Amino acid sequence: MYRLISGIAVIFILYSLGGCASGPSASGPDGRARAVEAAGAADAALASRGEPAWVAAPSSVYGEREYIAAVGHGADRNSAEKNALAALTAVFGQSIQADLKIMSSFSEAVKNGVVDVSENNSLQEAINTSTAMDSLVGAEIKDAWYDGKSVYYAVAVMERGKTSALYTDMVKSNERIIQELVTIPNVERNTLDAFSRYQLAATIADANRVYVNVLSVVGNSGGIVPGDLKKGDDYRLEAVNITKNIPIAVRVDGDRSDRIRGAFASVISTAGFRSGGNNSRYVLNVNLSFSEVQLPNQQNKFARYVVDANLTDTAEGMVLLPFNINGREGHLNLSEAENRAVATAEKKIKDDYGKILSDYLSTLLPKPKN
Repeated sequence: MYRLISGIAVIFILYSLGGCASGPSASGPDGRARAVEAAGAADAALASRGEPAWVAAPSSVYGEREYIAAVGHGADRNSAEKNALAALTAVFGQSIQADLKIMSSFSEAVKNGVVDVSENNSLQEAINTSTAMDSLVGAEIKDAWYDGKSVYYAVAVMERGKTSALYTDMVKSNERIIQELVTIPNVERNTLDAFSRYQLAATIADANRVYVNVLSVVGNSGGIVPGDLKKGDDYRLEAVNITKNIPIAVRVDGDRSDRIRGAFASVISTAGFRSGGNNSRYVLNVNLSFSEVQLPNQQNKFARYVVDANLTDTAEGMVLLPFNINGREGHLNLSEAENRAVATAEKKIKDDYGKILSDYLSTLLPKPKN
């Protein structure tokens, strides 16, 4: 691939310039001058030939029967390559462009090892490359050219045959992963791990929908029937149903008026869980404490409040989500200052904890099966 050759060339140039450890520093004046000289030489190499035919008509070099190709230009080579990849994506239509975020989420899951496609090295490499290039899986920069004045050009391509085989493999591999994710023993079904598995299955199913759309543009579906694939929303609906069957007990120390417990219970209910349960696997342990704050030259009394909350998985014996808020409120008497402190804490819990819990659930990763 062009990018691999380019990377090796850059490494060779840097090695040649740097020499051994006792040579001139690459960050010194001599090193910078040589780097500029090397960059100029690279530009000269790109401009040494006449304008390639693909600059004006990519299909003249990369025939439409075998390739999907697009050209981009910019003030530097990096911009030209990015614009070429963006132009290539645009060939697939607005729906694919809008869904790049979905594909990016899936690619990041593969890159971070959340989704394992290690059984297929070419698939793993293609997905990792697309993440690094922020582009469609299978897209590559085939050539670049500099006009010798101010504009760089690059051509991005996807080979129809290779793309069809690659995307067919991805869809089939993803469907196997989805089935593994949602095959959960009944005793483990109403757990946050099961919830996270269905959430990840939804992300993968969304990616598959995009990949099938790409296959339709490429012109070869690889025998995949879109109607046979479940949608991401189907798995999200099941994830919601799981939360409805997960009770989270709320236990608060120091809550004389039960208002803090009520605030947390409200947030948990809004998130789709049931609150309460004496034998719940998941427990939100909360501690509310007050202390008087002495401020000079103040007629009012001030009460400082601290709320420490830990969402705990009792089966695993671990804290899943810590939460802390604190502040102070004042009034002519300490009792009323504490009442105001409770009201402020209530509002912060309802405003902040819901978002924090939602963010936690959205990034919750399934545990690997033994």
